[in-house]
Amino acid sequence: MDFALLHRWFGRPNARHRQRTPKPDEPAAAEAQFLKGAEFANGQGNLQDEEQAAYWYSLAAEQNHGLAQFKLGTMYGQGQGVVRDDKQAMVWMTKAAHLGNPDAQYWLGVKQHVVSRMGDASALPGARIEALMWVRLAAKQGYHGAEAACEFVALGMTREEVAESDRRTAAFVTG
Repeated sequence: MDFALLHRWFGRPNARHRQRTPKPDEPAAAEAQFLKGAEFANGQGNLQDEEQAAYWYSLAAEQNHGLAQFKLGTMYGQGQGVVRDDKQAMVWMTKAAHLGNPDAQYWLGVKQHVVSRMGDASALPGARIEALMWVRLAAKQGYHGAEAACEFVALGMTREEVAESDRRTAAFVTG
């Protein structure tokens, strides 16, 4: 994370670091767009405005900003600032997870585990394998609760499924 950029957005302005804030119709870096979204989401400097937060997060998310993708996916999943849309939530969470966001990886692991518990029989092995892979990836990054989730998800799996999940996890990390 660029702490100088954070300081410019959240710190007190001084003559040496003062920069003009981009207008909404001007192109800006994904990190600046993400931070603008966070301002609106948290109500910093303005009243909280979830629609504006979603707008700014979407601009950053389109530029492969992993945390913006996670935040936007969360907003779609909860209907905050946008119409609730589980498919869009899944799209953005999947993109964030593939960029290495541990929050999104954990979220996907939990979603896949739920599918494995409630889905049709043909989808079960694949969903279990994916669930374990995603929570393991989150655990490798120290995500709180992911280690316990790994153990819980693996309980209902065969040795072959666990081995396949291990293979996919390793391929993701080295890929």
